[in-house]
Amino acid sequence: MLAPAILGLLIFFVYPLIASVYYSFTRFDLVSAPQWIGLRNYAYLFTQDPNVWQAAGNTLWFVVILVPVRILTALGVAWLLVRAKQASGFWRTLFYLPALVPPVAAVVAFVFLFNPGTGPVNLILKAIGIHGPLWFNDPAWSKPSLLLLGVWVMGDVMIIFLASLLDVPQELYEAASLDGAKSWQKGWYVTLPAIVPVLVFSVVTGVIAALQYFTEAAVASSVASGRATVGEGGGATIGYPDNSLLTYTEWLYVRGFSNYQLGYASALAVVLFAVASVVLLVLLRRVRAFTPEEAS
Repeated sequence: MLAPAILGLLIFFVYPLIASVYYSFTRFDLVSAPQWIGLRNYAYLFTQDPNVWQAAGNTLWFVVILVPVRILTALGVAWLLVRAKQASGFWRTLFYLPALVPPVAAVVAFVFLFNPGTGPVNLILKAIGIHGPLWFNDPAWSKPSLLLLGVWVMGDVMIIFLASLLDVPQELYEAASLDGAKSWQKGWYVTLPAIVPVLVFSVVTGVIAALQYFTEAAVASSVASGRATVGEGGGATIGYPDNSLLTYTEWLYVRGFSNYQLGYASALAVVLFAVASVVLLVLLRRVRAFTPEEAS
């Protein structure tokens, strides 16, 4: 009975993982047979690759900034929706709908809205006397622009928090009120412990998604630069503007499928897998430290 699941796991996870580790020690271009070169790919990655550290830094920005902002915003919206007295169904639907928009369509729409010359956002800002930035065309504003997009589509996280907040037993709040607990004390000692599993799940899945951040950044770079295809021109649009949106997985894509350096791309993938494993292990081991009981 377990054979189909085990077979799928072996074919689509275990074998690709082992193959990636093997290819990371080779020179492989998808055409000729792989040639064993030992640790040269890893040595080049850590000492000579001109863009890998910038790509890693951009990815770290999304992990450190985008993930917490999305989670806090989703939690705040869910908290407000729980307390909504009228038209709660309408507001829940309104906040959740953006999460159903396909990522590519959402990015294209945002690049249009934030177009520095003709976009509605800058036109509105201009009407009230504010000179709008270049948004996706400015290295200083490109990542914050994607941050706004990430907040707009936080409905998938919000709906999970909403369910967890509604699931907190009301008897606990009543008992806390009888003990004289204030609103913030109810939130800290009643609500937070009850939603810790959901909070941890959201953080873990958010970190995994941020470490593999690709589609939104790649499409934003392509559309903002005026190209119709991601990676058109041998990956020239990847990271536009000025590599400010160059993420680790985008650089892996460029080296593997634009430059046909699949051996080196495999080394990049192995390092990403190792880093993600360590980060998630640390997060999971520190879960109890974030509970009110452990913090006190």
